[in-house]
Formats: sequence, C-alpha cells, structure tokens
Amino acid sequence: MPIKDVFLPLVGQPRGPTLAAIEKCVAVTADLGARITALALEDEVFVRPKVIRPGDPEPPEASGSIELGDTEQLISAFSHAAARANVRAQSRSAKVPADQLALTLAEHARFADLTLVPVKPHDSRTEHIIEALLFESGRPLLLCPEQHVDELRPEFENVMIAWDHSARAARAVGDALPILQAAASVRVLTVTDDKTEAIAQSGMSLVDHLREHGIHATFETTEGGGSSTGKVLGSWANSHAIDAIVMGAYHHSRLNEIVWGGVTKTVIGEPPCWVMISY
Repeated sequence: MPIKDVFLPLVGQPRGPTLAAIEKCVAVTADLGARITALALEDEVFVRPKVIRPGDPEPPEASGSIELGDTEQLISAFSHAAARANVRAQSRSAKVPADQLALTLAEHARFADLTLVPVKPHDSRTEHIIEALLFESGRPLLLCPEQHVDELRPEFENVMIAWDHSARAARAVGDALPILQAAASVRVLTVTDDKTEAIAQSGMSLVDHLREHGIHATFETTEGGGSSTGKVLGSWANSHAIDAIVMGAYHHSRLNEIVWGGVTKTVIGEPPCWVMISY
C-alpha cells in the first residue's frame, strides 16, 4: 500500500536543527507524493494573572509588538516549508496537560500511514514521545536525526534492512515496502558473531520474498565484535552511505531495554540516518 498520508508532531523549541528537520520531513513527504498533517502541542500550564499598576510599562500586546510563541514558530516554519515543496498540507496547534502530550500525539498518528519524528540526540522527552507513538499508534515511524540533518537526503536511494529474524522486523519490512520498492539499492543485514545456516537461510528467504515485490535485495552479515548491535548498525550505515534503515522495535522486553539499553534504545537515542521503525 503506498504511503499517502503523513503525520508530523511538532513539540519543543524552534531551534535551528529542529527547523531544518521540519524542512527535511516536508521534503520526504513531497518525494512520497503524500499529504502531510502537522500538530504542534505545548504543555498546558497555569499562568498567574499579572497585575498592572499605573506607571508600569505596557505589555507587548498593548504596544502592538507580539512575539510568536514556540508552537506558532514551529507551525510557521512548517507552513513555509510546505509551500516551498508544493505539498498538500494542513496544520493546527493546541495545549494539553503535560502528562497527556505523548498519548495525544499517538492518537492522532493512528490516522496516518507514517509518522515523521524529528529526534534530538539523547533527549528523554523525545524518547518518551517515540515510545508512545510506537506502542500506542499502531503505525510505523520515520525518525529524522536533528544532529545529522544537514547530511540527510529526502530520497532514499540506499536502504538497509536490519534483519534479526523477528516478527517485528518482518512487520517493519511490510510497512516499508513502498520505500523499498522505490530504492535503487536494498541490503539486508544481520549482525551476528556466528553465521549459522539458519541465519543465512532466514536472510535469503527475506531476499526471495522481496523479489516477489519487485525489490532486488542482497543479504549479508557483519560481526558485532563486542560492540552493541545498535552501534554496529550505525557504523555500518555510515560506512556504506545508507540513506535509511528499516528495523523492528524492542526484540527484547521493554524492561530489559530500559535497564540495559538495547538496539532500539541506542537507535532512538541517536539515529545515524533516517530510521523507519515499527512495533
């Protein structure tokens, strides 16, 4: 099924890398030929009314100088990017209680084919939002690493599938079929220090399955060498000029990931490139 409807959550401050990530997310949407919907949310906090006494300077509203808030700046950057890319776009903003922000985004993501997420490196709030989107939306995510935004391309010519033989990895492959079919190169990679016959057979079976969808992929393995699988995937992607990684989330228990780290947590904390992830 083609990707026709994309969702873009906008949260936080309008920093330079964040604005650049919004631009790249819109460019990806244009390349997909999809519609994009942006939702800018901010925490709903109580603000004590300010008492104005005679002689006090006028507030900005009264003097005619109104500074745009963070959500307004994010929406403005999105609208300008959408206009430049000539994509169908719609947007809105809202305030919600802080403890409901992530779930509110996940509920909106259920009505899109794909959610694009600008990712600040090792940011706990971003990781919380990504987890909510993964577990509560039922839709795949495409992570946009803000720290690498200048090097990101909106076209996914070289794609790598992180294959660990799990059901979630298979789900990710299914969700990514439109992107895989449009890619010039698709490489299936398994990280293992012991290449068994079963591992080779699993990888080649995936290659055979992809061929039925018009995707000519290759399969290979790489050794972990004592490093975490997440770091190995990142290094391999960087050294092979990979535009996007396709992977499943949380092969181990969530508790194990939280306590010991893991592939998903490593990649979410600092994506090496575009990462399409499904649960």
